[in-house]
Amino acid sequence: MKPVLQLALDFVDMERALGVAREAVAGGVDWIEAGTPLIKSEGLDSVRRLRAEFPKAVIVADLKTMDAGRAEIEIAAKAGASVALVLGVAADGTLKECFEAGRNYGIQVGVDLIRVSDPVVRAAQVQEWGASLVVAHTGIDEQMRGETPFDLIRRVAGKLSIPVAAAGGLNSETVVDALEAGASILIVGGAISKAPDARAAAKQIAGAIRTGARAQSALYKRASEADLREMLLKVSTANISDAAHRMPCMEGIRPIAPGLKLVGTAVTVRTLPGDWSKPVQAIDAAQPGDVIVVDACGRGPAIWGELATHSALQRKLGGVVIDGAIRDTSEILALKFPAFARLALSNAGEPRGHGEINCPVTVGGLRVEPGDWIVGDDDGVVVLPKARAVEIANYALDCLERENRIRGEIEKGATTLGKVADLLRWDKR
Repeated sequence: MKPVLQLALDFVDMERALGVAREAVAGGVDWIEAGTPLIKSEGLDSVRRLRAEFPKAVIVADLKTMDAGRAEIEIAAKAGASVALVLGVAADGTLKECFEAGRNYGIQVGVDLIRVSDPVVRAAQVQEWGASLVVAHTGIDEQMRGETPFDLIRRVAGKLSIPVAAAGGLNSETVVDALEAGASILIVGGAISKAPDARAAAKQIAGAIRTGARAQSALYKRASEADLREMLLKVSTANISDAAHRMPCMEGIRPIAPGLKLVGTAVTVRTLPGDWSKPVQAIDAAQPGDVIVVDACGRGPAIWGELATHSALQRKLGGVVIDGAIRDTSEILALKFPAFARLALSNAGEPRGHGEINCPVTVGGLRVEPGDWIVGDDDGVVVLPKARAVEIANYALDCLERENRIRGEIEKGATTLGKVADLLRWDKR
């Protein structure tokens, strides 16, 4: 089939979803999906509203049906859906009821292969039973861990005569990868719905689908281990905190001046107050891009200054974080070295050699282990445990992207955050 651009409206409020849909349709979106969050929040009235707004469009209801297949397909059809999506992990009987109801009520039924243990076998089964399409879907939580749908598309596309849809973090670059893998329905969510200008974003993606030429995307892509530093440089510590369920920052640790950004993996140091031997030795133990993180008991005298900073720059280090004291701050600032500390004091201590390098430390009330990712800015310093750093970074990027859209809605509508977010509706009852 001719490639189709499908917009996934994964909102929880109808008015914002409609606003994005209007922009995106003007930009070239072919199918409009009432996403699962929208259906859970607004019910099938979301489908009715979309049908009323776009009477000639293909409207997709992402029901994720697991049971009561006949009933769910019937009500979706009567609400105005053209296509309903059900889960491939549902029971055989449920799926067959969905397909039978689809024939009865004139609605196409697609099968989402998310978390299906043998998607190739399941895809062949549902095609035989009457599925109109299958969806090779990498869920949002899997995307945050760096997974993509492309391998699954390749595995199923060549074995089916029905269309394969691709879902899972597609943007103006990766829609081409999905096409090349064998998908003919490209389901795009955040790369359109989180864009400040959804019309322009949809137009760019539609152009990439039409021409097969990737259009560069600065956002709406997910980090991997290889590009984690680059992605963390794009987000703020506030984004990271929001992404990690309100993760706290290091209490009392501040940059020596506004405007400094720190990103790197931790080389940890434990030392006694004023003993600068191990912090300086850690410079030689560190690799380019690393951040020296020092537990100096939260007290002076200073254990870091201008000469240590020159040494760190020679090693191309990413910065220093000190739960203790620093000095020579004006000189360090002139060197543009990201330095964060609890205290700034003029008096230095003595190099006595107490402590350890690359051991677990507690800095600003947070535990830091060697290799954890450290991010600092004007709001403070946060720690991303190395085992979860990619996941947290990707959720932080998602927060940044969502904020960009909300900011645009506030400015375009000359309105307020409370009204855009419809806060009264979501007050706890």
